Amino acid sequence: MPRPPRAIIPGMRQALICATVVLTVALLSGCSNMSQKKDNLTDLDTTVRPGDDFYRYAVGHWQKNNPIPAEYSSWGSFVILGEENLKVLREIMERAAKRPRDSREKMVGDFYAGGMDEQKIEAAGLQPLQPELARIEAIRDLTGLALELAHMQQTTSDPLFSFGVAPDLARSDRQIVHLDQGGLNLPDRDYYLKNDLYSREIRTKYQLFVARIFKLMGEDERTSAASARTVLKIETALAKISRTKVALRDPRQNYHPQSLAALAKLAPNFAWPLYFRAIGLTKPGKINVGQPEFLAGLNKLLVKIPLAEWKVYLAFTLVNDNAEYLSSAFVNEEFAFYAKTMNGNQVLRPRWKRVVGTVNAYLDHPVGRLFVQKRFSPHSKKRASQMIESIRRTFARRIKGLDWMSPRTKQAAQQKLAAMTFKIGYPDKWRDYSKLKIERNSYLANIFRGNYFDFHYELNKVGKPVDRQEWQMPAQIVNAGYMPQRNEMIFPAGILQPPFFDAAADDAINYGSIGTIMAHEMTHGFDDQGRKFDAKGNLKDWWSKKDEANFKAKTKGVVAQFGAYTPFPGLPLNGKLTLGENLADLGGLSLAYEALGSLPAGKKPQPRFFLSYARVWRNNTRPERAKLLIKVDPHSPAQYRVNGPLSNLPEFYQAFNLISGEAMYKPAAQRVKVW
Repeated sequence: MPRPPRAIIPGMRQALICATVVLTVALLSGCSNMSQKKDNLTDLDTTVRPGDDFYRYAVGHWQKNNPIPAEYSSWGSFVILGEENLKVLREIMERAAKRPRDSREKMVGDFYAGGMDEQKIEAAGLQPLQPELARIEAIRDLTGLALELAHMQQTTSDPLFSFGVAPDLARSDRQIVHLDQGGLNLPDRDYYLKNDLYSREIRTKYQLFVARIFKLMGEDERTSAASARTVLKIETALAKISRTKVALRDPRQNYHPQSLAALAKLAPNFAWPLYFRAIGLTKPGKINVGQPEFLAGLNKLLVKIPLAEWKVYLAFTLVNDNAEYLSSAFVNEEFAFYAKTMNGNQVLRPRWKRVVGTVNAYLDHPVGRLFVQKRFSPHSKKRASQMIESIRRTFARRIKGLDWMSPRTKQAAQQKLAAMTFKIGYPDKWRDYSKLKIERNSYLANIFRGNYFDFHYELNKVGKPVDRQEWQMPAQIVNAGYMPQRNEMIFPAGILQPPFFDAAADDAINYGSIGTIMAHEMTHGFDDQGRKFDAKGNLKDWWSKKDEANFKAKTKGVVAQFGAYTPFPGLPLNGKLTLGENLADLGGLSLAYEALGSLPAGKKPQPRFFLSYARVWRNNTRPERAKLLIKVDPHSPAQYRVNGPLSNLPEFYQAFNLISGEAMYKPAAQRVKVW
């Protein structure tokens, strides 16, 4: 739970994996920051027919003229707008460091100044972590291991398993503890277990990286190599008891509520009562054990693997999780593996960008409050709200007219749609950070205090009602999301800017960009996993068996279509992993186009709508990054997010006169339509 991935541009490790529900920062891709008031026809590659490859037709010229900057692994709309937001945040933080106007600004300024004090950080080297390493070395038994896990998860890092607080899946108005698999320092279990050439190469390079970290910690060549083998052995053992990303998508299969006594019986070799007392939760109540077989397997590993080896693993995880806050030797090693080897970045981002991202991650509300004062207007909020409501009305008409759903299930679907809430721009009430201590004298100490503050902020929710007004995303992030347990959508101020949204632009442009994103998020409430939650956000089966069978039959076509795309030899897309996002892209496009058609000027074919959609996903990505995302990201690559759903839309065929024989053409009987 420490270090929630909230940065505008995440740290090097955090950029690898992202857990937001819908449009995640993990897929930073798309278009340049042009004004939406005019069409930008210079993006077009007219040597390509729209019906053969609409993505290349719409953005091919832009791709040729926008190479990826050396410090990034991809370049497109999310990154470019994120860059602009970073510049705004830098101005905010630098002024706060010099002339803070109140205690909130002083906190922001002190955190930023501490991170920018490179000379002090360089001189300190590994010293700020030495007390933590000494704690690990002092572990004498499994009881001590449990106590150290409790300490680390509150302050420094997140080894062995994941601890969190979230709504109860069966009773969404109450917060409970969630325990899930974890402990891996590579993005996914498959990196440890697959035997393809790519996975083997990553494992080899990872082991060398781990050894170099141990050398920086003071070990000699032989000892560091042995330590690296130990880390890889332990993480491979954890990977073997971990579920696949596809299996983790199903909320029903990852909901196993238990008492503390049952948890202690499931994994008796870990001192669970002691662990909960150590984190300050003596009566945890209901605990959701997401993957019971993982904790049962961990229980066996705790006695199978010698304690000395566990300490090696914990020491590496500690240093690895905090390397980007240490001296340049550690920063450079982390960059070389996580950013360069795994993502293809050529150079390290400037220090100010890394520090701005970190401060933004830990102080997202104080920073967000300053950001929206500069970048968001009431007029933008009003127009965005009007667009969402028009898309909701369109979706309601769609549900009413479905030929594969029974009246009873339609009624429940309409109730869920009507109950769906949305948040636009920024919170009505900002979170209070007055109890968080921030000082200029130690960057890493601020990180640890920030982790502890966040951990206990979440811990304090256990057993309490869910605050429906609380924001789950920073206002300044270039992102959007649907939260199934709250049945709500969030559209932060950070994304409600060109090229995604322009309150002064015409409807065809806005509905093709932010409108498709809004409809995408709305569709998530009814995708293959979101549909399992009812109007109140409870995990509840509100479908008839026949309707569920009809739905699954329709989604098989989407799985097959995207599973047939192979961006690299031997690396096809995973149609099951990307199903939810592909359904949302397909539904989002269709709904937004129909909502546009309900407006006075939107009834004729709208090629500009589809061009606007493609431009949202303008993107260049390095091969290393693209291969990683194919393995871990629930979103399809940009060109398939455009061409895939469009090949199923009759309105697209009409707008661009697609004919049989063109590459994107599908006979009407083969086109998939769900919502």
